[in-house]
Amino acid sequence: MRIILLKDVPNLGYKNDVVEVKNGYGRNYLIPQNFAIVANRANLAKVEELSRQSARKQEKALAGLKAGIAKLDAAKITIGAKVGTTEKIFGSVTNVQIAEAIKKATGVEVDRRRISLEEDIKTLGTYTANIDFHKDLKYDLEFEVVAE
Repeated sequence: MRIILLKDVPNLGYKNDVVEVKNGYGRNYLIPQNFAIVANRANLAKVEELSRQSARKQEKALAGLKAGIAKLDAAKITIGAKVGTTEKIFGSVTNVQIAEAIKKATGVEVDRRRISLEEDIKTLGTYTANIDFHKDLKYDLEFEVVAE
């Protein structure tokens, strides 16, 4: 079944992408949840027109995002955490704490759902987080976890 995505769906595609999925997944989940519509001629024509109109808006937005990335490159992100005697963190560092640290250090607001971690952060050290700003713009952020 060919469908047009109305929203970004993890591990499937981005908004306005035409993708092929199994019939049950499309009919029982994606379409009822308003994540997608059936890819027929009329819907494809509508989506093409909307994507042409939004292309200009996206170019302006990408310029703003690139300015935010320049701020991230210039700043050093540190996250404070309570630790025990063996330098293990009580709990772990999450994407929520990373988003707050980015906003505090640079003033750039990043949606916590756009941040993904490669591993669980349970000790002090330097780590990398992947930030998915846009389907064409991804950024690897290095940050340091220090003791409070």
